[in-house]
Amino acid sequence: MTSTPEPTAPTSILPPDRDTAVNQDSAQSTGRSVPARLILMMFLQFFVPGTFTATLGLILITNDLPKIVGAVYALTAIAAILSPMAVGAVGDRLLAAQKVLGLAHIIGGLVMIFIPRAIGAGNGALVLGLIFVYKIFYQPTVGLANTIALRHLGTNRRMFPYVRVFGTLGWVTAGLSVGWLGLSASTSALTLTVVGSFALGLYAFTLPSTPPGAKGAHFTIGDIIGSKAFVLLRDRSFRTFMLCALMTSISLGTYNSYASPFLRALGIDNVAGVLAIGQASEVLFIITIPFLLKRLGMKWVLLTGMTMWGARFVLFALAAQNGNWLAISAIALHGVCSDFFVIVGAMYIDRAVPIDLAAQAQSMLILVIQGIGSSIGAIVAGFIYNAVITTHADATPSDWLPMWILPMIAAVATSFLWATQFREPRDKDGRITVDAETSVGV
Repeated sequence: MTSTPEPTAPTSILPPDRDTAVNQDSAQSTGRSVPARLILMMFLQFFVPGTFTATLGLILITNDLPKIVGAVYALTAIAAILSPMAVGAVGDRLLAAQKVLGLAHIIGGLVMIFIPRAIGAGNGALVLGLIFVYKIFYQPTVGLANTIALRHLGTNRRMFPYVRVFGTLGWVTAGLSVGWLGLSASTSALTLTVVGSFALGLYAFTLPSTPPGAKGAHFTIGDIIGSKAFVLLRDRSFRTFMLCALMTSISLGTYNSYASPFLRALGIDNVAGVLAIGQASEVLFIITIPFLLKRLGMKWVLLTGMTMWGARFVLFALAAQNGNWLAISAIALHGVCSDFFVIVGAMYIDRAVPIDLAAQAQSMLILVIQGIGSSIGAIVAGFIYNAVITTHADATPSDWLPMWILPMIAAVATSFLWATQFREPRDKDGRITVDAETSVGV
């Protein structure tokens, strides 16, 4: 880690009044109940996707819709491209974030009601359309939940991992419930999604008020696409972070699309339960984040998360010949992959971005991770699956090897780029800084 060059004095990328604004927001909701309310929000936020995200591919294949698996996850990623930054702009300027969160989940729950019937009817086009609409409303909610939590933690933002870990527990609870009920390959799992969506949608309106950070500012067409947040890319480290997030999320798209069918191909029955091991491992690793950030710094913690994505696909490749325990080990690495990449990445965004762009910047991260990069991973993986697996009735786990090559290459390239291009200059308070001449949003 290098210091900022002379003679330009480093200035915080945060505006001088950021802490003041955050403290004022926090002071309005300083009751002891606030952390508990944020914890319940996170639990429900990740319970919802935990009911079906990891096993949707298996559900579709079981219901004779194998050829749309890649397309489903690609459309999910496209929805992440189209909706979060627009909704983030609304959260920045028009509506309180908790209201946007509630409305998005209620509408998403209404759409989800119709998806099981469409899958049962074998109507692939309708399934794709409904899932796309559902994801248009769900994708922005992750960034909104992060914004709400970080705003109300105020000066205790280092506690964010401990609040976020309950999101992991929500996902684990959903996965274990689906597995225990024997719904890993059943559309009935989506009923749990509907219940969770309505529960969080209603609960969100009871959360502490999180008014728009840029309330009253002139609203432009550019805000709808989140163009105000693009100025952040002028900073080299922020730009490197987003590029590495893009490359790493190629692995995420591959994993989300085809991890569950691969486990079934290995002969594993309780797929949802095994996948829940990955989320359970998040609980173990997330509590290490404050300690590791202090000892290693954000750069090296993020690098660990990025490289482990490549390691898990190496284990997948070896599992075909050397036993299911390697595949389960790859699943268990999810804690490192997710916590040290997605969660620490959200914390980096919170440190690096002015408050009036907070929602859009968090949405930009979701756009890059769940949108552009994931769509590349899902599309390529879908092409390989349809070309190699579905065309061979006697396909074995060994035939899945081509599926894992792209994520391995992406992990190597990302690690090199991150290690050589990202710098983490700090001032005496431990803030990420940039040169005054290139500070963004100040």
